[in-house]
Parts: sequence; structure tokens; C-alpha cells
Amino acid sequence: MHNRIMITGAGSGLGREMALRWAREGWRLALSDISDGGLQETLSAVREAGGEGFIQRCDVRDYSQLTALAQACEQKFGGIDIVVNNAGVASGGFFGELSLEDWDWQIAINLMGVVKGCKAFLPLLEQSKGKIINIASMAALMQGPAMSNYNVAKAGVVALSESLLVELRQQEIDVHVVCPSFFQTNLLDSFRGPTPAMKAQVGRLLESSPITASDIAGYIFDQVGKCEFMILPHEQGRMAWQIKQQTPQLIYDEMATMADKMRAKVKAR
Repeated sequence: MHNRIMITGAGSGLGREMALRWAREGWRLALSDISDGGLQETLSAVREAGGEGFIQRCDVRDYSQLTALAQACEQKFGGIDIVVNNAGVASGGFFGELSLEDWDWQIAINLMGVVKGCKAFLPLLEQSKGKIINIASMAALMQGPAMSNYNVAKAGVVALSESLLVELRQQEIDVHVVCPSFFQTNLLDSFRGPTPAMKAQVGRLLESSPITASDIAGYIFDQVGKCEFMILPHEQGRMAWQIKQQTPQLIYDEMATMADKMRAKVKAR
């Protein structure tokens, strides 16, 4: 193993914490994000943690920027061993309120950004027999109310990961998909939705999480080491997923009740 890892969305949140977790093991990191400032901060922290690497601005909507990043990994590292497709944005709103632009934006970043990341790096991964780690969300499995575009994009990431898991086995490329629940993060900085009340609602969900991005990064590191395909870092998430697999109607009813409460709150403002 050459210990070379590429992370998109590495300028903050989970991307940064994953960078630090792998840096502590002495990995070389290729860090990308659309935020130059965030990337600089991550690189400094990575160096303090004992890692080394380079930063390159990359918008995952633009395939040419991802192929350029793959070329940079080849030039600077001679290849790559792990690709982490983590860049993502939050969004919310009831289906009737979401514009088609909201849908396009969400799918372009949260789903197609992952598709393009996998495609751009596949040739390098075939050489190194490396790993893909795609960051989805519990929203992909639970489909909470008032976030249909986010749910659909993240469910697509799970379906893509399952497809790659079976297609790439022969090439000896491991695939992992991570479904965190809401956690303490700055995801809301990118939030796009029709009402401020909706943003406040999602904010409360995020704040109520006792688990930090750093905890999640550590859990991912351990589960990847155990070759676990679907990685669910939250205990509550694991329990909810178990219930949904056995009695999905219970979850649908719970979500419908939550939708009613959210509607009532939005109306009350």
C-alpha cells in the first residue's frame, strides 16, 4: 500500500476530519474543495497531524477539474490508493416548493459529483487496486420529509456504490458507502431551501447530534479497515435502518408524522 488518498470537500467538516484521521497514519493527501481558505487550513492541520500532501481547487460539477486532479495525483504521488467522494451540499423544502433548479443543483453536486469523481479516478484505482469511499447520508435510506431532492441524490450515491461494489470486485477495487445521520458540521453554510424556517428546522437536527465529524471520521477509518461496505456511523441510524428493513411502514408513518409537525411549525411563523 502506497498510502495516498484523495478527498473532495476537504476544506471543512467531515472531509477535513477524514483528512486528519488518515494524516495521523502518515498518509499523503490530495485535498480538494471549492474553498481555497478552507483547504489552506486543512493542509496546515494535516501537516501538524503528521501527514503531507497538496491542495487543488476543484468543483465536482466540472469533470475536467476532476480529471485534472487525478493527473495531479499521478504526477505528484505516482497514483492514488483511496478516493473519497465527500463534497456535498444541504437542501430542503417540501416537494411542491422545490424548484427544478433546486433539483438540478442538488443532483449535479451530490450525485453527479460522485459519479464524476469515480469515473475520473477509476484508471488510477485500477492500477493501485485501491478503494472508493462514497459519502452518502442516512437520508438515502430513510427519506425524511421536506428534503426529497437531497434524499434522491443521496439514494443515488448508495445505488452507484452498490453497482460499483459488484462491477469492480474483479479489478480488486474495494467500494464503501457511508451514511451518516446529521452531525455537528457546517453543512448548513451551503443550505439552499425555500424558507428560513426550514433551515432552522434542519439546524436543530444538526445541533441535537452528540457525535462530531471527528468521531465519524474515526469510525469510517475503522470500518474501512474491516472491509465493511455500508458504513453507518450513528447507533440510532443503525437501529432505524434495521427497523426499516424489517417493517418499513413503521418508518413511513413516523416520517409522515414528522412532516405534519414541520408543516405546522412553518405555518405558525
